Amino acid sequence: MPNTLRLLPAITLLTLAAACSGKAPEPSAPPANAKHVDPSKAGNVAGRVVLEGAVPENPRIKLEADPYCLRAHPDGARLENFVVSNGGLENVFVYVKDGLGDYYFDVPTEPVKLDQAGCLYVPHVTGLRVKQPLEISNSDETLHNVHAMGQVNAQFDVSQAMKKMTNTKTFNAREVMVPFKCEVHNWMRAYVGVLDHPYFAVTHDGGKFELKGLPAGTYTVEAWHEKLGTETQSVTLGEKESKEISFTFKSAATK
Repeated sequence: MPNTLRLLPAITLLTLAAACSGKAPEPSAPPANAKHVDPSKAGNVAGRVVLEGAVPENPRIKLEADPYCLRAHPDGARLENFVVSNGGLENVFVYVKDGLGDYYFDVPTEPVKLDQAGCLYVPHVTGLRVKQPLEISNSDETLHNVHAMGQVNAQFDVSQAMKKMTNTKTFNAREVMVPFKCEVHNWMRAYVGVLDHPYFAVTHDGGKFELKGLPAGTYTVEAWHEKLGTETQSVTLGEKESKEISFTFKSAATK
């Protein structure tokens, strides 16, 4: 028997062991023309997202189909389509859409976490990097079914039948946004922004956001909301410069 054939079982076992190890793939080397951000010269863009006009009422969730979900919300629950705090619009994904050119950024190995708690996705909106792990967990004592509905990235659909079950997934391409739903509880929705750089944030504490450590340049910054669409604006940042910008979405009653 040729030596190459004798080696095949050993090679197969090693391949299977690597596939089942759960380890993330080794990061690829940066391209030859890649630039790295000099933190000593970087600046920041911060701001706020506000809603102009009446705040639409979030529909009530019909929890009766699952007794566990009903017990988790004895006073009822509503969808998270519009969350406004002190006039600021929450759950808006703000990110640098364009302008980074040839900059290269190492991919974090720490996973971003998406939980199912009280028959809701927590957080409702989040972001992570291309190839960064997304750890999806079930904190409920009921069945959930996680369906990621990417248009650029491959869809996946996994069942989590028991509490404390987890699945870890990665995305291979930039996509804003990837919707998630639960095939068991049709009200459950989440949105995940996938980017190839670290300059993104989700509004909080009254619609606030901050994009830290940006190199000098001119950027298109976009704000995305699940019901109101997107707003964009351009900002030019010098070395060590900080600027504030704001976005205003108009409610349906105002348009």
